[in-house]
Amino acid sequence: MNDQTTNAADRATAAMQDAGERMRAAGSQMADQGSQFSLRILSQAESNTQEAFRAMRAAAQANDINEVMRIQSEYLRAQGERSMAQAREVGELIAQFGRNAVGQMGGPTGGQG
Repeated sequence: MNDQTTNAADRATAAMQDAGERMRAAGSQMADQGSQFSLRILSQAESNTQEAFRAMRAAAQANDINEVMRIQSEYLRAQGERSMAQAREVGELIAQFGRNAVGQMGGPTGGQG
């Protein structure tokens, strides 16, 4: 009976160590992914700012109010498209991060063990 208790304790210790290692790996991966996410958001903000200044320059050089209105309309349409694409991209990144975290925590059996 003492050997059984020792074996059970050893198995439990090994399982806890394995879970701890998976948690550490998942935490490290989440930190890396957080950096990727932040850089992607910054890149999107930079792109949006450049497009806004491009439209402002064009509007400042416009010959009349109709041209200003056309430039503004084109900018708003393009920004709406950019916003939708950026939201999809961010959503995909978040979903991928979630899948990676679940897979990492599931261990070699994918959480089925």
